Amino acid sequence: MFRFIFRLAAMVALSVSVIMAVIDTTRTVAASALVLTPLNASWLAVSPDTRAAFETFVRAKASPLLWDGVIARVLDQPGFAVFAVLAFLLYAIGYRRQRRTDQFAAN
Repeated sequence: MFRFIFRLAAMVALSVSVIMAVIDTTRTVAASALVLTPLNASWLAVSPDTRAAFETFVRAKASPLLWDGVIARVLDQPGFAVFAVLAFLLYAIGYRRQRRTDQFAAN
């Protein structure tokens, strides 16, 4: 059950990654130069209120060092790359290794 949820979340994250990559590709072709949109800029364009609420929550509950040291650096990375890595991690968590049934035990 939980593996299915992780693989479903990985599929959603990969879909978001592809959409963000297509948007960056379109902007790159239009500008004739490489355009990589940071996740922070994309988040602010979609919902600035949730971005501000998330920053306030992290600074109040965890630590300002966590925000400045880790989360701000992640938000400065291209959005498609962040979601691609997230998709990979979620899929790796939900992956089920195949058991080999064609091998015999050693005598």
